[in-house]
Amino acid sequence: MPFAIRIHRTGGPEVMSWEEVAVGDPQPAEVRIRQRAVGLNYIDIYHRSGLYPLQLPNGLGLEAAGVVEAVGSEVSDFSPGDRVAYAGGPVGAYSQVRCLPADRLLKLPETIDFMPAAAMMLQGLTSAYLLRRTYRVQAGDAVLIHAAAGGVGLLACQWAKSLGATVIGTVSNEAKAALAAAHGCDHVIDYTREDFPRRVREITAGEGVAVVYDGVGKDTFAGSLDCLRTCGMMVSFGNASGPVPAFDPLLLSQKGSLFLTRPTLMHYTARREDLLALGADLFAVVAAGKLRVEINQTYPLADVVSAHRDLEARRHTGSTVLLP
Repeated sequence: MPFAIRIHRTGGPEVMSWEEVAVGDPQPAEVRIRQRAVGLNYIDIYHRSGLYPLQLPNGLGLEAAGVVEAVGSEVSDFSPGDRVAYAGGPVGAYSQVRCLPADRLLKLPETIDFMPAAAMMLQGLTSAYLLRRTYRVQAGDAVLIHAAAGGVGLLACQWAKSLGATVIGTVSNEAKAALAAAHGCDHVIDYTREDFPRRVREITAGEGVAVVYDGVGKDTFAGSLDCLRTCGMMVSFGNASGPVPAFDPLLLSQKGSLFLTRPTLMHYTARREDLLALGADLFAVVAAGKLRVEINQTYPLADVVSAHRDLEARRHTGSTVLLP
């Protein structure tokens, strides 16, 4: 039987176990996939820790790429042998073989291999909805992207730059600053040494940025509001440093009639047509050479405990792939 990572309780990395699982045949609207590469994302830690509750016991992981082994009786869009990729759920991507709903899959272009596909699906689709739907970046916009050397950061910086934006990114050390600069950041701020709101104001001649994309959370939220221009948009899409504390909405008015949103990929891809459209956007910019997917770490899937520990310690840059 195939193996998968399972959790029976929430907690630290040690709660994950490598277990045999019975997969079986797909249900009528499902496909069964033999997975070739699995993506690692910070949301996996939220699920493992209990910040985002799951019904237990359960699997982990939200993105992977592989080959269709079998299809259910109602599936007409896919056939055995198709190369596919997916992101966004249901959880359970940390597995060698799995079944999942066919309407959550995208056919993988022949020009994209399994490893970059697994590395880019969640982060790439996230970048797609952030930059093209939540706030539609226009040429001439100044944008701030936190964690610019992370998986989403590297893709979002490149994409925003290709749209004609002035891209400002924050990082935590010199090595990450160099990486962000090589991936589209016009201005890189080391937030451990610099006051990033003040630097953003300097860079933008006092105006502030049109939008802040913040996947860090607690440590950057308050400063991010101070980076926005009048009527700017604060996009809080992650909690890598912890959840944002409660605050009075009047603060948004006091700081310039700001907009605040807390989007998720799940909502932006809930309809099949929206998933297909975002997937087409992502594959198009990759095919045009506007996005380079940086896979800077790989681990055997069975050693995902080490991968989680390294990710939480912020030892990772770019994307990480787990190999089943």
